[in-house]
Amino acid sequence: MGDIVFDCNDPEAAAVFWSAALGYRITERDATGVAVSGNSSAPTLLFLRSAEPKSVKNRVHLDVCPVAGSTRDDEVALLEALGAVRIDIGQSAPSWIVMADPGGNEFCVMDTVLPPEPDPFHDLEAR
Repeated sequence: MGDIVFDCNDPEAAAVFWSAALGYRITERDATGVAVSGNSSAPTLLFLRSAEPKSVKNRVHLDVCPVAGSTRDDEVALLEALGAVRIDIGQSAPSWIVMADPGGNEFCVMDTVLPPEPDPFHDLEAR
C-alpha cells in the first residue's frame, strides 16, 4: 500500500493531530496539503485541502490500536487531550470506541493491543 489520503478543510491541523496521535512526523508541506510518515513499513498519510465541508460519515476510517503497555482507555484519553471527541454512530460493540478527529473524521480505538515493532525512526539506539 502506498498512501492513505484524506480530504480536509485544514490539512495542517489534521497533520498535527495525526502525527501526535500516531507518533509520526510531518514530512512534507505544500499549498495542496501535508504529509505525515511513520516507520518505513507504515503508509504515509496525506491530508489534502478541500473546500467542501464534511457532510456524511466517512466510508473508510482508521482503526487505532494501543501499543504494548497501554490500554484502549489510555489511548482514548491521549486522543481526547489532542482534540478528538467520542461520538455515537449507533455502535453497540464494546470492543471499540468511535471517535472523531478535530476535523470530524471518524476513527475507532480498538481493544486489541499491538506488540511493539522495531521502528528505527523513533528508536534513538538504532540511529
